Amino acid sequence: MPIENNFQHDEMSRKNPGERLTIREATLATLQESPSGHETMAATGKRLSQAGVRLIVFLHGSIMGTDLFGAQRLDDLGGLKRGYSRGVAGLDALLALLRDGSNGISSLPGGLKPPLPNDDATKRLLDEQIGDAGNFTNVYVEQMKQSLNKGLDRPIHCLRELWSCEHHHLGRALAAISLLGRLRDWAETHKLAQGDRILMQAHGQAGLVLALVSNLLCPSASSSRTRLFDLLSAFAAQTNRPDIATTIQRIAPFLSEGTLLNSAALDVVTFGMPVRYGWDLSGLGKLLHIVNHRNLRTDGKTWLAKMELPQITMEMPIAWGGDYVQEMAVAGSDAVPEAEAAKTANKAVWEIVEPFDGFERWLECARRAVRIPSEGLGMLVDYKDSTGSTNVRDHYFGHAAYTRRNTMLFNMTEIAQALYPTP
Repeated sequence: MPIENNFQHDEMSRKNPGERLTIREATLATLQESPSGHETMAATGKRLSQAGVRLIVFLHGSIMGTDLFGAQRLDDLGGLKRGYSRGVAGLDALLALLRDGSNGISSLPGGLKPPLPNDDATKRLLDEQIGDAGNFTNVYVEQMKQSLNKGLDRPIHCLRELWSCEHHHLGRALAAISLLGRLRDWAETHKLAQGDRILMQAHGQAGLVLALVSNLLCPSASSSRTRLFDLLSAFAAQTNRPDIATTIQRIAPFLSEGTLLNSAALDVVTFGMPVRYGWDLSGLGKLLHIVNHRNLRTDGKTWLAKMELPQITMEMPIAWGGDYVQEMAVAGSDAVPEAEAAKTANKAVWEIVEPFDGFERWLECARRAVRIPSEGLGMLVDYKDSTGSTNVRDHYFGHAAYTRRNTMLFNMTEIAQALYPTP
């Protein structure tokens, strides 16, 4: 994608990423199981600190209760109602695997649905319900903090952020605004300056929120940024969301001046993020995308997922090929806002960030099987979560592995080597 991307959609290139891409096999071990794990994490913390990392933020949502695959929009487009699936073998069965109610993913207690609040009570509920499956638990973050900071004079702060999980364009745009406000708060609270870095680790669609953040951080003002701010401000006024309007008013001058982070750098790692929005690197530091991937192709294109029907409906229940949420939650899929005002605003944001529409376009994007976005480094990792189990809670279609406690040591070692290599 070009510098000053201006919210263009990713081109979803099927070309070999070349030197941008590395392929790894995960070594699974908790810190308790690895005698040298604490030493490795302490050395990693020292490397991060020397690189200027002062803050690590773990951004995530909930696998449960959020229309993970965006099947609502597919049905809204008429996937089965209008006969689009006719003539495409296996498509009916695939859609059943994507839908809430038939994909085996439970709802949250009490019918809790997005927008999810970023509070301690909701985080504890997620920890109780899904543990470390696609969820940066309190235990995970605390272990990270303790292990990285051994021997450091200036500790690295570790924070956990829960985004609203509104899996549509409006929801992700609102989350991007809120996150920019939080970034400003952290820059002020921790007195960040030139040479300091924030490392964001984002699971799933939280990565798409950061893709929007990257476009909003572009140093050059754009008409699309102004238009997006106007749309969201109008929506906030219409729906009594003063928090959004106030945040936009607060951050807009900093964005125009390029001073939101007080000259600190924002580095981003995404885990299992679907390829959708384009990234703008002009306002970011470093960018790495990690995807759970096992090669099933016979054409030599090992960097692509396998998207063939009807075979895919047999692979998905055991997560044979890796992360199927990353592969399927592409353009055309989404949750659908309930209120009419939100639907109208969502359509307006949609016109800025994603040109793809229609059931056939979703199928086309899914079949492209792209794992790594056009910008940033990529890492395809076999997280070894395909054990033959058809219990969705064991793997959540390959989307749960990244945040497991037994991947922390591996992830942090690989992230440090990729983004902050030893001279």
